[in-house]
Amino acid sequence: MGASSCPNVEQIVYNTMKQAVSKEPRMGASILRLFFHDCFVNGCDASVLLDDTPTFTGEKTAKANANNSIRGFEVIDAIKCNLEAACPQTVSCADILALASRDGVRLLGGPTWKVPLGRRDARTASLSLANQNLPPPRSSLANLTSLFARQNLNINEMTALSGGHTIGLARCINFRPHIYNDTDIDPTFAATRQANCPKQAGNGDFNLAPLDRQTPNKFDNDYFQNLVQKRGLLHSDQELYNGGSQDSLVKKYSTNQAVFFQDFVAAMIKMGNIKLLTGTKGEIRKNCRVIN
Repeated sequence: MGASSCPNVEQIVYNTMKQAVSKEPRMGASILRLFFHDCFVNGCDASVLLDDTPTFTGEKTAKANANNSIRGFEVIDAIKCNLEAACPQTVSCADILALASRDGVRLLGGPTWKVPLGRRDARTASLSLANQNLPPPRSSLANLTSLFARQNLNINEMTALSGGHTIGLARCINFRPHIYNDTDIDPTFAATRQANCPKQAGNGDFNLAPLDRQTPNKFDNDYFQNLVQKRGLLHSDQELYNGGSQDSLVKKYSTNQAVFFQDFVAAMIKMGNIKLLTGTKGEIRKNCRVIN
């Protein structure tokens, strides 16, 4: 059994994502981030979807996920519900995340790719690994590089995957240090962002700004154009173009969207294959939030 024995799996996921993204374009980015935060903690096993219970601690309260910063769970629930109606206990939540993140990118004008299926769902989660493995927005280039290397992703794949920040929004609490304390930022851009993100911690912490100031709901190469103009929103974004080893690749992506798309797709497929549970390992959850 598995996703291969559910002939309409791709269509069902796509249709549900299409509804979600037309209702809220940001959801494409939210689901992409959900997948990233899943794969970086014990592989792409849907561990990120598990709710905390009195006897079980999931990953939703990890530093990078807490305070509902990680989102889109209801969309995954809706997809799962639609798939259970069509093919009961056939498609794993891990495969749903892989498909839904691809569809979110595609629906916002990005590339598409074939998602290999057959992942199984974890019966465990790891809060401690989530805290160790997910890159904080204040990361240096060296720190980012080592966190991606831990997942067997090289520095160029890291730069390509960072291009996912061409869509979505970030919270003031995560970009405040960059717009007030850093020098590798265009002053006009810093001033624009400061208007909606007060300097004092605790004020407007959850105010949102687009990661890509040009086209926040379109998957394109504008993120890299912003970096070249010193208009990255997060400290960790601008680290990719700040006199280091990735400057030339960022420049290349900023002028060649086709090459960025090609590299992004290859890196997404590789990320989607991290430490998979297959065969008889794990399970196929009936409800993505709880183990069977």
